[in-house]
Amino acid sequence: MTDHCCEAMTTHVNVGCDQHDDPYACPDALVDFSPQFQEYGLIIHDGGTSSITIDFCPWCGRRLPESQRDRWFDELERRGIDPWEDELPAEFRDGRWLAAPPQA
Repeated sequence: MTDHCCEAMTTHVNVGCDQHDDPYACPDALVDFSPQFQEYGLIIHDGGTSSITIDFCPWCGRRLPESQRDRWFDELERRGIDPWEDELPAEFRDGRWLAAPPQA
């Protein structure tokens, strides 16, 4: 489990619902966390899977981690993996790839 900036953020990221498997379908789910990109977003409940990326915690005000989205795509490209066509290695579907130092 990822450590988040405060107890409130952890609670909202990990909200459980016995009626909805998908947080985007649950009206009680407010925050999405993408471990592979280290991004937080406020869920837009419009029937899709959109969210608005946030840079600061709405509860404690701390700055959230810098997005690793560009680094993720760069690393896949460096390895010759097309994220739209190829099967992604498991470590790129969660945050494990971040343990490796950035490659030039």
